[in-house]
Amino acid sequence: MANRSDSLATPDTAALPQRAAKAAPRLAGGWPLIGQLPEFQRDPVAMLSRGWREHGDLFRFRIGPRDFALFTGPEAHDFYFRAPEEQLNAKAVYRFTVPIFGRGVAYDTSPEIMSEQLGFLFPALREANMRRFALIMFDEARRFADDLGDGGEIDLPQALNELTVRIASRSLIGQEVRDRVDTGFAEAYRDLQNGINVLGFFLPRLPTAAHRSRDRARRKVADIFSGIMAERRKSGADPDDFMQTLMNARYKDGRALTDDEITGILLTVLFAGQHTSAVLATWTGLELLRAPAYVERIRDEAREVYGEAGAMSFDSLQRQPAMENAVRECERLHPPLILLVRKVLEPLRYGGRVVPAGTMAMVSPAVSHRLPHIFADPERFDPDRFAPPACEDRQHHYALIGFGGGKHACMGKNFAYMQLKAIWTVLLDRFDFVLDGEFPRPNYGSWVTGPETPCRVRYRRRPEPSVFR
Repeated sequence: MANRSDSLATPDTAALPQRAAKAAPRLAGGWPLIGQLPEFQRDPVAMLSRGWREHGDLFRFRIGPRDFALFTGPEAHDFYFRAPEEQLNAKAVYRFTVPIFGRGVAYDTSPEIMSEQLGFLFPALREANMRRFALIMFDEARRFADDLGDGGEIDLPQALNELTVRIASRSLIGQEVRDRVDTGFAEAYRDLQNGINVLGFFLPRLPTAAHRSRDRARRKVADIFSGIMAERRKSGADPDDFMQTLMNARYKDGRALTDDEITGILLTVLFAGQHTSAVLATWTGLELLRAPAYVERIRDEAREVYGEAGAMSFDSLQRQPAMENAVRECERLHPPLILLVRKVLEPLRYGGRVVPAGTMAMVSPAVSHRLPHIFADPERFDPDRFAPPACEDRQHHYALIGFGGGKHACMGKNFAYMQLKAIWTVLLDRFDFVLDGEFPRPNYGSWVTGPETPCRVRYRRRPEPSVFR
């Protein structure tokens, strides 16, 4: 592993003698023309973990015509996330999101405009709004539980995707969108989600069935949002939600946002607050189903927190460390984004090795979260690793990177944590669950890595009274 001084050294190689820097080692076993593509398709995490075991915290490999470099471990993450945008560039990679978010927003605009647009998002995640969101999460989780009845079977990823769409649309966009979830919006949004896939990363405009459905869905969502905005302007309504915040917002030059810009920013917020949350919620449930002793600890905690109050709040959710540590452990074992990628625009030097310009540089939460010198017995589900005295994640501020790091870290992390705690506190209070079949494998064909589907669980109402009135 590189030492701390190496990781904080300037990445610029222009002033270094060429003999002082060696090329980063290359992973063996590639094929002519296609490189490591077959091994990567079979199991990218296994392939990248092999590279770390053979070469340490930095190595290169090739997939088709493109060169990639993987930075692994907290010190390498520190270097990666600190590198300036002029050298490690996210926009050059994530343009595959443009068909979903739209033109002129996020990764399809200048850094200055993108910064302004992100600035519009911050008020939505302030504590005052988070307190309101906690009540929405509780209400939607209870409605969901009520609809399940006394027992039955559900496809867990599908069910939790629907629930988190309802929570995120109502919390982050507006009540009108939540009201349309069951009348067309949810279906269109699902097609947008399916448009973020591994093939789309390389060829986002390829006219596949998934991409055609994605483009139709984008037009439908834009029509829904534009219709709501037109109704608000006509009626003079001014609700306290994020859609209205954007309708009232102005750029620094005084210009109002267009409807398409508002649609794009709202979709950016929705994906940040929902897509990865739905996947992480699913993995959290699956891991808890095979840890019954820990589930009882969560229930004991809920009885202690809610025994008198009888209702959930922002403050009560902060008093559930057992539940939160379970979520964090599932973030470690099953990060929804197994790869975070940026393009090298200028040569990078790390630990005396060079990554040339044009390379796609990445970190892999799925690999780094299983490093045995950071996390003890890393394949084991152990939420207590985040509690005193272990506190394994506190060894380095980039030990746990399920929500990214640096300037591109996910601003919705706290929203996601709170949402998952609310959902599973309610569901475990109400039901006992049993997985129908073997524990599922990850679906690596999707950009956001959930379990292979269908993934069915059986449930039955618990005989004990609920802690919630």
